[in-house]
Amino acid sequence: MRALETATGKRLLGTPMIRRAIVRYAIVAAIGNLMWEVFQLPIFTLWQTARPGYLAFAVLHCWVGDLLIALFSLGFGILVAGRSWPSRDYVPVAIVTLLLGLAYTVFSEWLNVEVRGSWGYASAMPRVPPLGTGLSPLLQWVVVPLVAFTWARPSIALTGRPRP
Repeated sequence: MRALETATGKRLLGTPMIRRAIVRYAIVAAIGNLMWEVFQLPIFTLWQTARPGYLAFAVLHCWVGDLLIALFSLGFGILVAGRSWPSRDYVPVAIVTLLLGLAYTVFSEWLNVEVRGSWGYASAMPRVPPLGTGLSPLLQWVVVPLVAFTWARPSIALTGRPRP
């Protein structure tokens, strides 16, 4: 693919920059979500009732789901808020991505805790009204994407100039 160019012929954004931003976002999202899933285990009832093998399976299952949510949310954010991402529309894409991840989390936690009973919160889990969503999953979908977007942001988005 050819790089995008201005009317004056200057190269602004090449596909390597887009790929690099997506890969950097995905790497940080993968590491951050895996760490979050492991460290939040004690505030789920599973921690007290499941065997170690099932805990590992649960972490792996949730982590893969987290990656799919993160990448789908990013793709949707780019389509809706900024097709010139990452060189422009960085903040709108981040906001749409973050809000979509949060909305899915609220729905998923409600469905799996309240309706299906697939997992439960331990008494140590703070819950956020009105649906009683666990605070840790909500914070996960704020903190991890913000760190991922910060790490993925190319210098052109910060300075208006591409890296040399």
